[in-house]
Amino acid sequence: MCLGIPGRVVTMLDGYGDQLALVDVAGEHRKVNVGMLPEETFSPGDWVIIHMGFVVEKTDRAGADAALAGLQLMGRGESVTGAEDPP
Repeated sequence: MCLGIPGRVVTMLDGYGDQLALVDVAGEHRKVNVGMLPEETFSPGDWVIIHMGFVVEKTDRAGADAALAGLQLMGRGESVTGAEDPP
């Protein structure tokens, strides 16, 4: 698993060598490049992990949830139940 930002494909964008997707990331739509995974196909509803504007992994809902949990543990997002705040 790569620690990146999870998102869900909304649509593939025309042009750009079929390498751009519109992805929902926490309610915001972002254009991301899927060109690093030429062997994969992407469709609306697919879950992906994004790093610096590039899709680095195609995943499922469980993988997206795990990535979000990792970000939360690093203090990026909502608090994790039972975690203590730093002094």
